[in-house]
Amino acid sequence: MSPTNYSPEELEILDFIENKNPKSIPDLANEIAQLKASVKAQISNKKLISLRLLEHDLQSIKTEAIKEGIPYQTLISSILHKYVQGNLVAK
Repeated sequence: MSPTNYSPEELEILDFIENKNPKSIPDLANEIAQLKASVKAQISNKKLISLRLLEHDLQSIKTEAIKEGIPYQTLISSILHKYVQGNLVAK
């Protein structure tokens, strides 16, 4: 991946790793609190749905989830999220 595909935050991490030039966060406690609140808000926005899948597809998803070390529901959610964001493309 070329540097032009990285987000500003990823570029900042690369700069730190490559140049050992860390920048302190002015109010770290406040930053952590804001991030926690953001994550909590996103989690609470989840909706329960019912989905019918072919047995073979579900078994394949469960197998892949085991390989990744995550619950299969999380894998399905991740796949759907990537698709709606336009980050999942067919081969």
